Amino acid sequence: MKELLVMVVFFAGITPLAFGEVYIENDRQYVGDDGSFHVVGEVKNDLQAPLSHLVVNVSLFDKAGNLIATEEAKSFVNTVMPGMTSPFDLIITNNNIDNIDTYKLDLDYRISAPKSQVIDIIDSQMTRDNHDNLMITGIVTNKGEITANTVAVVATLYDNNGDVAAVARVNPEPDYLRSDGDAFFLISVPDKMQTSDVSKYVLVAESEEYAAVPEFPISIAMILLAVTLLGCIIATRCYSEIFIKDQSVAVCPA
Repeated sequence: MKELLVMVVFFAGITPLAFGEVYIENDRQYVGDDGSFHVVGEVKNDLQAPLSHLVVNVSLFDKAGNLIATEEAKSFVNTVMPGMTSPFDLIITNNNIDNIDTYKLDLDYRISAPKSQVIDIIDSQMTRDNHDNLMITGIVTNKGEITANTVAVVATLYDNNGDVAAVARVNPEPDYLRSDGDAFFLISVPDKMQTSDVSKYVLVAESEEYAAVPEFPISIAMILLAVTLLGCIIATRCYSEIFIKDQSVAVCPA
């Protein structure tokens, strides 16, 4: 029994604390320039643990309140770290579009292991081409010690009310970055109706190895450090350290 208690305390010291909540914000529905139906929004992770396999379940209803269909929209960011948000975009192009009146959203996700963040986005800017298509360009760089594979840049655009206007994800060419390497990226959002009143955008870069990691509040860092040290003292009588890295997520005015 004593050995069991020791192991429980030890694993409590190395497992992320997962109290808090996960919720959806800034969501809306719209019909795009191409006639497709969209439900867009953001998932906010207020847990103290990373999330993966995040899926938004969208139930669609007609004006009488009858269920038309249930669809899934995957998170644009693969690993959503504590304090982060990830956009989603459900796109429907079939004949049920004319009957859709309202929607309901539910979430599925898993708790995952944390990832380090050493990918930065630099020199980003938003412009429009000769056809009034909105474009976001910039440079993504890998400041880590190993190669970052399947690099992706996710853009969330907001209207004047703070709601999500449009979202996009792109892989730069090449989509891998060696240590200290960088690559140019171009994100094009051709839906003119949705981008006409964009007031700001947020960019997040990630790869298979790295995920965006926001800065932990001091209180959370102290809790994680205390629990980990306690587990190590009881189980092994040695000390360990937690290294908490900061992450800068680009928030850019339009």
